[in-house]
Amino acid sequence: MREHDVFSADGTRIRLWRTEADGPDVLLSSGLGAAPALWPKVPSARVHGWYHRGTAGSDRPADPSRVEPADHVADALAVLDDGGVERCVVIGWSMGVTVAAELALRHPDRVSGLMLVAGAPGDAFGSALDLPGVPAQVRRLVGVGGLTALKAAGPLLDAVLHRVPVPELGGPLLGSLRHYLRHDWRWYFTLALALGRAPRLDLTGVTCPTTVLAGRYDFLACADGVLGPVAALPQARVRVLPNTHFLPLEDPRVVVEELELLLDRAEAVRRAVHEDVEGPLTPRSRPRA
Repeated sequence: MREHDVFSADGTRIRLWRTEADGPDVLLSSGLGAAPALWPKVPSARVHGWYHRGTAGSDRPADPSRVEPADHVADALAVLDDGGVERCVVIGWSMGVTVAAELALRHPDRVSGLMLVAGAPGDAFGSALDLPGVPAQVRRLVGVGGLTALKAAGPLLDAVLHRVPVPELGGPLLGSLRHYLRHDWRWYFTLALALGRAPRLDLTGVTCPTTVLAGRYDFLACADGVLGPVAALPQARVRVLPNTHFLPLEDPRVVVEELELLLDRAEAVRRAVHEDVEGPLTPRSRPRA
């Protein structure tokens, strides 16, 4: 995996990362502050991603209010442009689902397929803490209030979490944990509040092949909140799995298989549109495990 910097539309310096696999391009809009190692390896695709504004190697914007979904979409476009990618499958995970869905709606010409994993496209707080008898309005209030309190406690969290010892030689997961604990927590919750307050997106305008994976035991993004926005999409493939919000870590094989299937569906649509199909479609060739 390689990393380097690009500049977004507003001049913010963004640190991107890119795998070196030989295959179709895939853009990953990851969970907020998540390290690349938390996503399953995809040996048959070149995966592009980036670190959110003000996290890891990316700078904070000069205007601290530039942390809305549209700003993250601009960062995603800068990553695609840097890689020479005109159109590709886009994945969203957790709060990254809002950014991925926003990208598909604003720039459908750049998105050939959409995969939404354990996250709702907007109104993240309304989809969290799905407990019996608790209305969405109360969940939103609890979500906003809780993150606002955590934001205020950011300096204290920094003082504690930055000192948590994590072994240096512990593999990619422990390295990701070390990366996560080092966040500036006041800024982290600033980002989370901006994304969490984004309104629910109407996905009826999405026409590309779509896959949605939801965790049955996900209390941060309940299955109904994840699946509801795609209910009217005739091309959507939906699976509810016996997992939590950390579905990509708990069941990476299923996630990769679903991505491979989505890549095949997107390629079939591309070939059909360009009318260059001679004979039956066959799946893309994939490297042997």
